[in-house]
Parts: sequence; C-alpha cells; structure tokens
Amino acid sequence: MAAGTCFVLTVKKDFFLMLREHSDIDRHARWSDVKKKVDSDSRYKSVESSGQREDWFREYCKILKEEKKKAKEKDREHKKEKDKEKHKKKDKDKDPDKHSKDKSKQEHKLEKSKRDLEEPEDIPMKDAEEMETDVPPGDDDRAKELKEKQARAEASMREREKEVQRTLATHMRDRDKEREQHKRDEAIQHFNALLSDLVRNSDLGWREVKRLLRKDHRWDLADSLSREEKEKLFNEHIEHLIRKKREKFRELLDETGDVTLTSTWKEIKKMIKEDPRYTKFASSDRCEREFKDYLKDKMITAKGEFKELLQETKLITHKSLTTLRENENHMQEIEDILKNDRRYLVLDHIPEERTQLILNYLEELDRRGPPPPPTASEPSRRSVK
Repeated sequence: MAAGTCFVLTVKKDFFLMLREHSDIDRHARWSDVKKKVDSDSRYKSVESSGQREDWFREYCKILKEEKKKAKEKDREHKKEKDKEKHKKKDKDKDPDKHSKDKSKQEHKLEKSKRDLEEPEDIPMKDAEEMETDVPPGDDDRAKELKEKQARAEASMREREKEVQRTLATHMRDRDKEREQHKRDEAIQHFNALLSDLVRNSDLGWREVKRLLRKDHRWDLADSLSREEKEKLFNEHIEHLIRKKREKFRELLDETGDVTLTSTWKEIKKMIKEDPRYTKFASSDRCEREFKDYLKDKMITAKGEFKELLQETKLITHKSLTTLRENENHMQEIEDILKNDRRYLVLDHIPEERTQLILNYLEELDRRGPPPPPTASEPSRRSVK
C-alpha cells in the first residue's frame, strides 16, 4: 500500500481510537456535541478538514450500530443454545432409553456416512466432463461483469491513492515553507535586536559595523540570512535612526517660538546650539539643510491654511471675479477682511504671491459657477408633525 494511504489510515485509526476512549459517545451522539469534547485532542487536529472529521464520525456511528446488532444476535444465539441444552437435559431425564436409542441411531448414521466417503460412487468419465462444462451461459457474463467491476474498483483505489499522495505532498511542501519562513523571521528578529543594541550612530558604514557585529554571539543566529539581506536590514536600521533624529530636531524647531517663515539658519542656530537634539542630529551643514527643508514644509502648510481662510470668507463668492473686473477696489475690500486673521498675516513677507493665491481662488470659483441649491445635494425631509 502507498505511503499516502498508510498515513491516512493511521490518522483514521487514531481518530476512531480517540472516539472509543469516550464511553459516553454512542451511535445516537451528535457531532456538534462530540466535537466540543475532543477538539483539544491532537488526534482530532491531525485530521486535515472538518468535513473529513464529520464523515469519519458518522462512519464510526455506523460501526457502533453494527457492533450492537452483532452483540444482540450473539445474545440471541447464546440464549437459544442455553434453551436447547435445557430441553435436552429434561428429555434425557424423562426418557433415558429413548436418549440411548437416539444416540445409537446417530452413531449408525455417522458410520454409514464414513463408508460412503471411503467408497465413493463411480461416475462415468463422460458424465464428469459434462458436469464440469455444463455452466449456464449467463455465468460467463456475470463473471465478466464482476471482473470489470473489480478492475474499476482497483483503478478507483489507485486514483484515490495518487490523490492522497498529491494532497500529502502539497501539505508537506506548505509545512516546509512555513517552517522556513518561521526560521527566517526568527533570524531577522535576532539580527534587528543586534543592530538596535550595537549600532546607534547613523554615520557608521556597513563594512565597519559588520566587523563589530561578528564579535557578538547573536551573529550566528542570523546565519540563514544572506549577506545582501543583512546589509539591507542594516540600511533600514540606519534610515530609522536618521528619521528619529530628524523628528527630534524638528520637534526642537517647533518648540522654538522665534522660528518664522523669514528666519535664517544663522540666527536660529544661536538659539538651539546647546540642545542635544541639535548636537546629536548631524553636522552643522546637514542641520542647515534640514532647517531649510523645515521652512519649505512650513510654507506649504501656511499656504494650505490660507486657502482654508479664503473658503471660510463669506464675502468671496462665484461672483467675486466679475465684481473685481468691474471694480478694482473689490480686492482691497477682500484683503481688509482677511488681514484680521493670522493665516493672512503669516504671509506678509510674500504679498504679491499672497494676492496671486486670492486671484487663483476667485478664478476657481468662477469656473465652478453657482453652488447647487441645498435640495440638490441633500434629500428632501418631510416635516414631522
């Protein structure tokens, strides 16, 4: 028998043995109740699908039913034998002479049967041949049909064995993949822990760090990782360190109230040079580049907030551009309202660009046209009385 079939039969045998160990599981038991009792057993878990478990449970119930039926038949036979013996004993006690006569008759019959066996009746050769060849024609068809049926059964069994082997092979491959993935995940975890403990300077290169890491016993725990994978993890770690230091540096700039969109690195550097978030971040040139990037981001944020201010201003509508073309003072009217808000004032150092942002917004509203009436965007509500 193929290895796959043997494996399935072993699993099935263990599953049946598990069910038999629970004396309260009889042929009337329900699978939903039984499942709760045995779902923690390893023999339950070793069966791949829940459908297969239920099918085997039903098969087990049929076996219990057959066993009970056979036990009942055996009890009936035993009872019959007992009754027969009882009757014989009564007859023997009633008529001992009759019993001895019956016994001698039986012995006589047995003797005759022995003689018949020792001296068989001669059968002519011709009659014997006729007996051998005298097979009803229907038997050949039946034999052929049985043979074909057996061949089909064997072919089906072979196909089933192949299917089991394929399923088993797939299962084994998946399990091997999972095992390999687990080993790889563990190796990555060990290597990242090693980097976190030993590499805290983002200016170090892979070559010098590698020499340092090799001295630690945890280096061997990451043997399954290739050189390229280790270097990639190192680069990711360095990027993480730089990102954390950048966040701390920007946090420092946010806390420095004197930093505005017009501030220069020279004046800001004097204010923050003693803070460890500046000294630990990077060189002075690197800090200056980061400061400039910080101001660019602040400018983008300021322009976005100014656009929100324009949207909140009720004086500005889809008709404002037409009004401005007819009356040049309309822009001054708009700016007089806006200048009371911090989001307008923060762009004082770029007044022309700020005015252009207002014009761009007016053109956008003009293209869109009048806003839809409230009933077009919201479903009509019936008044509740």
